[in-house]
Amino acid sequence: MSVQTAELQGKNGMPPVKFGEEVTGAETLLRSLILEQVEYIFGYPGGAVLPIYDSLYGSYFKHILTRHEQGAIHAADGYARATGKPGVVIATSGPGATNLVTGIATAQMDSVPLVCITGNVAQQLIGTDAFQEANITGITIPITKHSYFVRDVRDIPRVVKEAFHIATTGRPGPVLIDIPKDVSNAKAPFFYPEKVEIRGYQAEVVPSDEDVEAFVQAISKAKRPVIMAGGGIISAGADQELRAFAEAARIPVINTFMGLGGFPGVHELSLGMPGMHGSYTANQALLNADCVIGLGARFDDRITMGRTKEFAPKARIVHVDIDPAELGKNVSTAVKVTGDVKSTLQKALPLISRCDSEEWIAQLHKWQAEKPYSYKKDGEVLKPQAVIELLYRSTNGEAIVTTDVGQHQMWTAQYYKFKHTRSFISSGGLGTMGFGFPAAIGAQIAHPERTVIAVVGDGGFQMTNQELAILAQYRVPVKVAIINNQCLGMVRQWQELFYDNRYSQIDLTCSPDFVKLAEAYGVKGLRASTPEEAEAVWAEALRHDGPVVVDFRVAQEENVYPMVAAGNTLDQMVLGDD
Repeated sequence: MSVQTAELQGKNGMPPVKFGEEVTGAETLLRSLILEQVEYIFGYPGGAVLPIYDSLYGSYFKHILTRHEQGAIHAADGYARATGKPGVVIATSGPGATNLVTGIATAQMDSVPLVCITGNVAQQLIGTDAFQEANITGITIPITKHSYFVRDVRDIPRVVKEAFHIATTGRPGPVLIDIPKDVSNAKAPFFYPEKVEIRGYQAEVVPSDEDVEAFVQAISKAKRPVIMAGGGIISAGADQELRAFAEAARIPVINTFMGLGGFPGVHELSLGMPGMHGSYTANQALLNADCVIGLGARFDDRITMGRTKEFAPKARIVHVDIDPAELGKNVSTAVKVTGDVKSTLQKALPLISRCDSEEWIAQLHKWQAEKPYSYKKDGEVLKPQAVIELLYRSTNGEAIVTTDVGQHQMWTAQYYKFKHTRSFISSGGLGTMGFGFPAAIGAQIAHPERTVIAVVGDGGFQMTNQELAILAQYRVPVKVAIINNQCLGMVRQWQELFYDNRYSQIDLTCSPDFVKLAEAYGVKGLRASTPEEAEAVWAEALRHDGPVVVDFRVAQEENVYPMVAAGNTLDQMVLGDD
């Protein structure tokens, strides 16, 4: 029976969808989303999307009404990162659409699959500066993987099918679909394409046998090899292949910031994170390796410090990436493999032999023992590093942790040893303040059975804390840990170290009482100012079966170390205030 005439039974409890019925563009959109197995939609209604929201009334979908469009897209992003499935967000025209821009750029920089649906004014009003008109496709061209402006209701099924395919295949990314209001109201018979045909789009990138052989050959003679595993490991679902490959070849593993969780942080071959705030051992590994194997990593400036000629000076660099534009872009590469990192490792595993690396591994373990992450402990003053250690210890590294951007983000990357893939969610490339809290909401909705912790600063939390309403309304049991140092901590650190202590516009002492703020939204609020209080309060937060906001009042003067100053090389690490 042809799918064009069949009644498709919904998958995973989804409702059936009939073909051939004449329905509106709005209903066409929702039926298409059902066939793409969308369950959750994050959004905020407005005039140009009222036809869509009218069709949503009483529908199958679980719609999460955030309190700001930025909250919606960050929540969709968190959902996508926690599941690997595309997050879906809807916003109206004009300001609704433009409020998505930061979230779209965040997803583009970190290769996160999103489908962003915006409304627009009716086509006859396009170009007239109509009320709430904005050229959102034009605005977002540089920050989307692809975008569509739908002119004909009959194109909606094809566009949706293509959008999900583009967002989730190859190097993932955000796709925008802009639908004018007249198209949402127009009617046409509903049919859905069986397959996607996009001329010139190469979705599946399987490495050639020759490239895989060159990859294995380059590694086989190395005595001081190190794998640098990036976010591509997580996007490709290649964490098991990476572990099998590293163990078979006896190659230690560095996880980039975006790659944290792609290899267990507690594994004996794990060296932690490299770069500006990376571990001493990870950076020494890069400085002394004879072969650096980049797997789904971009060799960005937070790792190379912009000094690409001095990066890994003793090593041949082998680079595997699904995006050929990344190969050789930032560092000189001896062997380039264009391909999905999962397929590459699958093809390489039967060919790889054990490296002569035991002496190298012993040296790395010695460095780890001699110079671990450390800070000056204080029995009376609550240190932010101690809070992250508490979160890790209390959850045994099993939680999903999201962060905002700043010092707390780096401390989380350093002191929480992530055991599982898709358990660390943070804005890496764009560094978006306000991301962490709504992203935690999306992650918790995706995994209601998991403990989800949003580690945020007192600055970033105030950018999206209106989404506390979501925790109360939908009983989303996110635990919010505010690392409250009453200032813009990372800015303060840079002003201390590089601007002669001229502290300009960093004072957040007039922030609200976060406990009272949480309670005003109907969420449990707690506070701790000493190590003893922190232990008791956090235990209470974990026992509570609903959402909790914990205000950890930490020492203001703490800096993130180790640190490599911008423009320096990895051998110029500062290990602490001394």
